[in-house]
Amino acid sequence: MSDNLDSIRKRLDEIDRTILKALAQRQGLVKEVSDLKLKNEKGIRDLEREEQLLNRIRDLANEVGLDRYYAEHLFREIITNSVRFQTQSLVDHQNEKSNEDTVRVSYQGTDGAYSHQAATRHFSERYDKVDAIGYDTFQQAAQAVLDEKVDFALLPIENTTAGSINDTYDILGNEKLHIVGEEILKVVHCLMAVEPVELSKIRRIMSHPQAIAQCSQFLSKLPRCKVESYLDTAMSAKKVLEDGDLSQGAIAGAHAADLYGLHVIEHDIANQRENFTRFVIATKEPVQVDLQIPAKTSLMMVTSNDEGSLIECLNILHRHKINMAKLESRPRLNEPWKYSFYLDIHGNIDKPEVKAGLDELDKKAEELKILGCYPKQES
Repeated sequence: MSDNLDSIRKRLDEIDRTILKALAQRQGLVKEVSDLKLKNEKGIRDLEREEQLLNRIRDLANEVGLDRYYAEHLFREIITNSVRFQTQSLVDHQNEKSNEDTVRVSYQGTDGAYSHQAATRHFSERYDKVDAIGYDTFQQAAQAVLDEKVDFALLPIENTTAGSINDTYDILGNEKLHIVGEEILKVVHCLMAVEPVELSKIRRIMSHPQAIAQCSQFLSKLPRCKVESYLDTAMSAKKVLEDGDLSQGAIAGAHAADLYGLHVIEHDIANQRENFTRFVIATKEPVQVDLQIPAKTSLMMVTSNDEGSLIECLNILHRHKINMAKLESRPRLNEPWKYSFYLDIHGNIDKPEVKAGLDELDKKAEELKILGCYPKQES
């Protein structure tokens, strides 16, 4: 039986390799299509063709005995990735970055951190080489852009479990940086060790305090295990490797386990399975976003302390039919009881209705700063 199982698994591995090679070939054709669209100034999305493709996939799934929903779900993901690539290619082309083959990106953390994974994911398909450079703090990562040591900084701005990351809002409000993109990464916490030991053998677990908090239910079932805060998820994984102690474990992403050669002994251990972190891509100069691309605009606004001033400002957006996706407040430095409001709106600043709304808002608010207009990541 063992021989038959090994044989089947070997065939599965071969099929998986074939699937990945086919996806790589498909992505090569997507790049060719993108280049032709840029030359001929054609639109990115053809919704009619996408629906025709999905109809064919559903029919083909029936023909080969595969679940229609499963096949459609897979190809919707493939289409989303194709649109994502073409969107970024168009932005690069219009902002004269399409001929560059290397990009330097700063982030907070070390190799294997979720930020490192997000930086690699955001840029790897469009650049031959991605130099992702880790820094100890968000401020240092941002300063690297201002000092022109890197081209972009990737900064986490909100998490679906932990909420907003205040340090990033403060940096965007205080520094001369522009948001030019976003990256949404699913966070999957794993418990890893040097060897594939039994969970009962683990006596010490290290990770970043937020990761520990997000895995509290799992950790509460390990009363004989000491849980310790560490600087970073990836750094905790690296320490487990360096110590070589079979009783130690780290909570980090599978990306860190792959990088450091650790073994995942428990997968997806967070309290909340749907755990996502949204990152923003910041640099020194803004980008122009083609009107055919769904866009977001991020703002920083200061209102007066007069009664109803915030509501009056928000009503301006409502009157101009501008949808607000997020509103966050942060206390202003050295100005007690004064706040900066951070807003995300759906819309491109080059659209007349959005421009008119922001012009009116600028007159009403004490201060209005456009943090960036950038492509909205399709989910």
